Amino acid sequence: MAYTTLISVDQLKTLQASGQDFMVFDCSFDLTNPQAGEAQYTESHIPGAVYAHLDRYLSAAKDPVTGKAAPGTCASGGRHPLPTREAFAAWLGSVGFNNGMQAVVYDRQNANYCGRLWWMLKWAGHDNVAVLDGGIQAWQAAGGAVVSGPAPQTSASNYVLAPELIALATIETVASRLGNTTADTAQTLIDARSAPRFRGEVEPLDPVAGHIPGALNRLFSLNIGPDGRFKPAADLRAEFDALLAGRDPATVVHHCGSGVSALPNLIAMEIAGLHGSALFAGSWSEWCNDPTRPVAQG
Repeated sequence: MAYTTLISVDQLKTLQASGQDFMVFDCSFDLTNPQAGEAQYTESHIPGAVYAHLDRYLSAAKDPVTGKAAPGTCASGGRHPLPTREAFAAWLGSVGFNNGMQAVVYDRQNANYCGRLWWMLKWAGHDNVAVLDGGIQAWQAAGGAVVSGPAPQTSASNYVLAPELIALATIETVASRLGNTTADTAQTLIDARSAPRFRGEVEPLDPVAGHIPGALNRLFSLNIGPDGRFKPAADLRAEFDALLAGRDPATVVHHCGSGVSALPNLIAMEIAGLHGSALFAGSWSEWCNDPTRPVAQG
């Protein structure tokens, strides 16, 4: 059986017993302490899980002086620039992931980081990837085994890219469609940052405070219920319908500060049956890096 959005703890246990070819990825991370996630992984992870470090493997390398990725090495700008699809495929192959595998991704931060890998695999043309609903916390609460120590040794594979299954919006596209409402070029921006950052009252990370003009605001954590799992599809549908107020879900472009925490919103829309939204991976950190681009506050 293929899992393409969410996978429950019980379904993962069934997958483990099925003999199906699969790989689990631990994406735990902390923006304020980039080494914390790997330490959490080393302390305890699902057996066989590979660690996917946000900065090292899910982002392009940045020059320590300029703070920017070298031309040709990235598919977006911002604080967490996407690597090229080719570089990402090379990493997948290096850890032994192949085109026939089911991928399961999780973290300890309410899908705030594993959503990045979920999206990137879809971007690489790999449909069979699912977020472990509730993360490792739900796994352990249900008696799932964990192990400690470094990543397992794996044999390299040759991962082959396929046509993209999900849309990447570039800064040029976002800028050219700003304010558009006509059918062919309509754009609905949804910003996943906290309301104070969105309004421009505080800005702890980027040089300019505020948001892209016309953007709607939905904090990424609103998709997660008190149990640490995504809210039911019907609840998410009602919340996004209210936010969109009649706008076509296929016009939605998700963003945040650096293209990471926007993903819970995108995944939630998929769960809700609202398909076709895109990711502006460079997000606010790429937008505000150019002083000629308009900024809204309030």
